[in-house]
Amino acid sequence: MAHRLSPEEETLFLEKANSAQFADKPPEQIVARLAEEGTYIGSPSTLYRILRRKEALAHRRESRKPRAGMKPNKIPVTGPNQVWSWDITWLKTEVGGIFLYAYTVIDLFDRSVVGWTIETTESEEHAKRLFQRIMRDLGVCPQIVHADNGNPMRGVTLAVFLDSLKVVRSYSRPRCSNDNAFIESWHKTLKYTVGYPSHFSSIEHARRWFADFVEWYNTKHLHSGLGYVTPKQRRSGEAMAIYAKRAKTLEGARLRNPHRWRQGKTASYEPLPVRSYYRPVKEPA
Repeated sequence: MAHRLSPEEETLFLEKANSAQFADKPPEQIVARLAEEGTYIGSPSTLYRILRRKEALAHRRESRKPRAGMKPNKIPVTGPNQVWSWDITWLKTEVGGIFLYAYTVIDLFDRSVVGWTIETTESEEHAKRLFQRIMRDLGVCPQIVHADNGNPMRGVTLAVFLDSLKVVRSYSRPRCSNDNAFIESWHKTLKYTVGYPSHFSSIEHARRWFADFVEWYNTKHLHSGLGYVTPKQRRSGEAMAIYAKRAKTLEGARLRNPHRWRQGKTASYEPLPVRSYYRPVKEPA
C-alpha cells in the first residue's frame, strides 16, 4: 500500500535505530532527534513495529512496566521556580547494609535538577543547607516546595527556614506516591540508566558519578514529558525553536507522501501540561 515504508526505507530506519548514536534510545527519542536534524523516515509506532518484527525490542533491566493509577487533584505549573520537588534516595555501597543518601531537588516546570547533595546520613540539617545553597546560587526562592512525609522532609529545621522565606511547604498524602510522581520518575531515570553502578566504592565516587549524570540529564537527556527536549532547552526557551523545526520536517514529509498520514495530522512535539498535586501546610512551624 502507498502509505507503507519501502523495504529500503525500513532498512534505513533500522540502521539508524541500531547506530551508535541511537542504540540506547527509544523510538520516540530517535524520531525526535532525526526530525531535529531535518530527516523524517517514519513515526515512532512504525519503528516499534519494525523492531518488534525483527525481535529487537527488550525491556531494559528488571523495572516493572508502568501501570495506570488514580490521579490526585492537581494545580497547573506554568513557569520555572513555581514548584520544586525533592526527595532522598539510597545508594548502595560495597558494604552490605551501608548506604549513601542522595538528596535531589527538581523544578517541575522543566524537570531540571536545580540542586543535589550526597551525604552519609538522612538529616533535615543537610536538607536545609542544600536549599540554602540552591537559593543563594540561583538567586530565587520557589513559591512551593513539595515533598513526601519522611522525617527529614517534615523536620522543624527545614520548615522554619522555608517559612522564614514565605515558601509554601507541601506534602504528599499518606500512601499516595503519585503525589510526588515527578521526583519518583527522576529516581527511576537515575537508577535504570545504562551505566548506573550497582555499588559505589566511596562517597567521592558517588559524588563524581552523580555530578556527571546530573550534567547529562540536564543538558543531553531528551525528556518524554518535555516533548523530547532537554531540561536545559526547556528552561532557556530554546525548546520552542526545536519544536518548530521538527514540525517543519514532519509537515514536509507529509506533503511529499500524504498516503502515510491517513488521518491528515502530523505528530506534535510540545511539553505535556505540568500539574502538581500539592497540600499546603497552614499551621506555623
